[in-house]
Amino acid sequence: MKKITLFLISLCICFSADIHAQGKRSSIPLKHGAHRIGKRTDPEMQRWREHGLGQFIHWGLYSIPGGFWKGQYYDYAAEQIRSWDLVPNEEYDNLCNEFNPTAFDARKWARQAKEMGARYLIFTTKHHDGFCMWPSKYTDFTIANSPYKKDIVKQVVDAYNREGIDVILYFSIMDWHHPDFRGSINNPEDSLANERFKQFTRNQLLELVTNYPTLKGLWFDGTWHAAWKQEAEFADNLEKELRILKPDLIIGSRFRPDDYGKRGTDSNGDLMGDYEQGWERDLPNSKEELYGNDWDCVMTIPENQWGYHSEWKGYVKTAYDLIEMLVKSVSMDGNFVLNFGPDSKGNIRPEETRIAGEIGKWMKTNNEAIYACTASELKPQGWGYFTQKENKLYLTVFNRPINNRVKFEVPKGTIKIRKAYLLADKREMDIIDGGRNKKDDLLYQIAIPKGFTPDQPFVIVIELEDNRNDKNQYQQALT
Repeated sequence: MKKITLFLISLCICFSADIHAQGKRSSIPLKHGAHRIGKRTDPEMQRWREHGLGQFIHWGLYSIPGGFWKGQYYDYAAEQIRSWDLVPNEEYDNLCNEFNPTAFDARKWARQAKEMGARYLIFTTKHHDGFCMWPSKYTDFTIANSPYKKDIVKQVVDAYNREGIDVILYFSIMDWHHPDFRGSINNPEDSLANERFKQFTRNQLLELVTNYPTLKGLWFDGTWHAAWKQEAEFADNLEKELRILKPDLIIGSRFRPDDYGKRGTDSNGDLMGDYEQGWERDLPNSKEELYGNDWDCVMTIPENQWGYHSEWKGYVKTAYDLIEMLVKSVSMDGNFVLNFGPDSKGNIRPEETRIAGEIGKWMKTNNEAIYACTASELKPQGWGYFTQKENKLYLTVFNRPINNRVKFEVPKGTIKIRKAYLLADKREMDIIDGGRNKKDDLLYQIAIPKGFTPDQPFVIVIELEDNRNDKNQYQQALT
């Protein structure tokens, strides 16, 4: 494997460890640490929390080679191909003169996303290669200087907003094309270049927030290099400037470092940003790993391809796999974001279209167990996952019990069950008293009706008598 591939993999591993190794360890005085302890409580952040399902789109010049360079297969994420030592930078950058996505129809993409059930989109405005999908006035390396010429970001934002889908814009701080970008600062010339690059970055981010006023947030990437990790004061001031321009802006935790170069969470273990971005192609095992933070998981369909790769290798996830990841995410108070990588003409590949349709079919029946749902305090069971909303518990069953009875435990004196029914057809289900365990918790079994044989995971709804009091009682029972 090429050196650059190993290097990028090691960076990703380090970044993942940086994000997930969270927890209060000390009280270090910081000038540029977390701005807030605990979650945001404003309406925009609550709206984001309730989305449940999102879509990610990686699209840019890298869709032209599609994971191959002069006939040679690139065995890594296709959007990183410019970093391969077989790819001359100038030749890659000249792909700008070929980018002409004549099949691109943002309205078609947005309709497909809506039919899948997505409530928000994360769209790549600029990846590490530096090519801008909007006509930025701060560089010539943009869509305006391609044969296509039209503002792709504007088309995407407008089309998705028309379908009622919120848009968050992805932005890479790292920019391999820009002559002033430095991965590290090694001499005075590097320092001068880095100062120019910082101003360039500031200009582009302010430009995006100004040009696309309906955007809901910014999703950052490419912040792991040493030069950026030394820019705590600059990044902190820039974040404040962005929030002055758009006070309800949602910013992920990957943007800025603290005084000691710590990213994601500061040196005291507090989240730097409005939600945790660290769950990339990965899910937490339990809520305890989340430390009470808002979070989302971003996931690929193949093993590790974000941008378009014409040849997927390795395991390709099924709709069943992805639905389980979605429900698991929501069951731990998170959102699940599924990635798509259109080709150079603007087509969503057939495999992705098929999976989007299968997820959409499931969501059409079962979205009540996803949208605006939170985690339940009930103990997880082997058959699937709990989610909760108001006076309803949702039991999404992935592993159907052989005896057709879905079992769960309820701590004594907490919730009172009114009735149970299938979400798919509202058919009422028998609730069987299973006695008590040695801790005096109540044991229940829900009988799955005979003849009910769905080919996808199904949802049981349990209505509670008074959920407002039940939740308080349950918390008291835990203490």
